[in-house]
Amino acid sequence: MAVHARQLISGGPEAESWQHGARSQLAGRNRSSAVRPTTVLLTSAIVAAVLLMAAVLFGARWTPSSDAGTWVSAGVRVAMNAVSDQGAVPLATVPDPSDRLLGGLLSSDFDDRSCLSRYRPARYRRASLHALSPHLVSALRRYESLHRLCGPGTPAYARAVERLRAPPKASSGDDVDPSCSYLVWTPNAGLGNRILSITAGFLYALLTDRVLLLDGSRGDLDDLFCEPFPGSTWILPRGDLPARVKLTIDTPESLGNTLGRGEAPGGGAPWLYAHLVHNYDAQDKLFFCDDVQAQLRRVPWLVFQADNYFVPGLFLMPRFERELARMFPRRDAVFHHLGRYLFHPSNTVWGMVARYHGAYFAKADERVGIQVRTFKWAPISTDEFYAQILKCTHRENILPAVVAPAANTSRAAKRKAVVVVSLHGEYSEMLRNLYHEHGTAAGEAVSVFQPTHLGEQHIGDKQQNQKALAEMVLLIFSDVVVTSGVSTFGPPNYDCRAKARCDTGRMVQHIRHCEDFPEGVQLLES
Repeated sequence: MAVHARQLISGGPEAESWQHGARSQLAGRNRSSAVRPTTVLLTSAIVAAVLLMAAVLFGARWTPSSDAGTWVSAGVRVAMNAVSDQGAVPLATVPDPSDRLLGGLLSSDFDDRSCLSRYRPARYRRASLHALSPHLVSALRRYESLHRLCGPGTPAYARAVERLRAPPKASSGDDVDPSCSYLVWTPNAGLGNRILSITAGFLYALLTDRVLLLDGSRGDLDDLFCEPFPGSTWILPRGDLPARVKLTIDTPESLGNTLGRGEAPGGGAPWLYAHLVHNYDAQDKLFFCDDVQAQLRRVPWLVFQADNYFVPGLFLMPRFERELARMFPRRDAVFHHLGRYLFHPSNTVWGMVARYHGAYFAKADERVGIQVRTFKWAPISTDEFYAQILKCTHRENILPAVVAPAANTSRAAKRKAVVVVSLHGEYSEMLRNLYHEHGTAAGEAVSVFQPTHLGEQHIGDKQQNQKALAEMVLLIFSDVVVTSGVSTFGPPNYDCRAKARCDTGRMVQHIRHCEDFPEGVQLLES
């Protein structure tokens, strides 16, 4: 069963939600404890998605069914039965579990052996119940055609790079190829945040007919993901990046600084930088305004950097409203679909996943994932955090309570496999000792393992990224995930009409504040 969670390996802002499951926080939280790590429960996430459990995740609204222990997504049936305004054409349908292409989400134009993880994860997780819009499928096929036409190695791309390198006065509007414009992602923060910002960037590319390219010049994307687009690459060739210096909020070519000088975006410069990092100012936030977006259409190369999931900001723009509604009849399933489409672990990473799964998960009756992340700005003792984990997992009947060592049962035991994902090994060791030294009332056999405990995060380290990604996938293959709280904070907070800061958690019905970090926002189905 695929599960979505909140914060994992990499810290940072976020918004929407992979959390398609029931979620519980430790009791007794108050405003003063909101900045301390607490435990968030995600159960039964029926959301067959790819990796990224290592990131920051977001929230959805879930409703208890008649069975108090089961939670179901409010509105799934409505999405399944909805019809378009053109007649009886379904707005969205749930893919057949046996369909390796996930209802058309994935392209059939790939060789199976080139990327083992593209079609095989369905064997390890339960089928998704999230409806898929035919309009999104069509948009993905159109994008793939555009990427083949304009991507690296094509004549159109060569012409675009040549114009980019030419002196500003040497180019004119007459030689601009209107069919090819580009969105260049540049890395920022940890792997989880990168996955989220790439996803948000891809959605923006879909909406604006741009070709998404990733700057992998540092090498930290090597052998991490498979290519998502058939017949082309999404990696920007080294040396082709428009900017030659580190991009920051002070970069003269940034959108915010361009507007601050009173200049129009796309007024002749071949490229522009959009600073969408958490420290962006009011001028940078104009990126989310319709009038500025209209001007950005004239910029052939748009470079961006983000450390958060800025998809809610796209949903606030009227110009994208209709297209987004057709792509995603359920707004809270954006990441679910795009994540499964974009991110497929490389064969190296998939080999790690397969070995871990075979050794620890394959024979278990139930698989539990526990992600533990601590923050230097919110210190908490190991014993206190461990106590929170036990309280949450026992209260929600995820892990069994222990009894005296002599109280064993002769009946066949239910086997629970617990994977702990953390930079530190203390929590898995304490859990392992607990179930090694004590029995359980119902006779469950609980095994605890932790693939890695690296001590500290090294952003951009290739091998650490590969291990982190493998752990994310294991969390996705869990039936239940328990994860640290205080991990959601993100944009936007700007009102384009008022030209001032605002509370975007109150502007529209489908964007609300995150439960565990009120300053953050999330997409949900209202």
